[in-house]
Amino acid sequence: MCQSSRGGALTEDAAAGTSDEDAVLLFVGGPLDGRVQIREARHGEPLPTITHVHLHGGPKVVHRYDLQSLAGRAGVYHLRPTVHSPQQSGTAAE
Repeated sequence: MCQSSRGGALTEDAAAGTSDEDAVLLFVGGPLDGRVQIREARHGEPLPTITHVHLHGGPKVVHRYDLQSLAGRAGVYHLRPTVHSPQQSGTAAE
């Protein structure tokens, strides 16, 4: 594993072959918390929202991350707070 300048681990794939034009993206919150992603410039600008779907033995769990751009080619994806509707919590609106 390679280390980022802040001490966080980067995968070898993410650290190999990067350029100054690539975007460095950090995830905060949820199941992707602490993950660092290098988005190659050839893929274009980072998406404003990313959806992460976790499939397991139970129901699927969906998390959405919203991008906050930083100076240069960096950004932070923050976990979007979940909003529960009355139907999701099992109570009926009266």
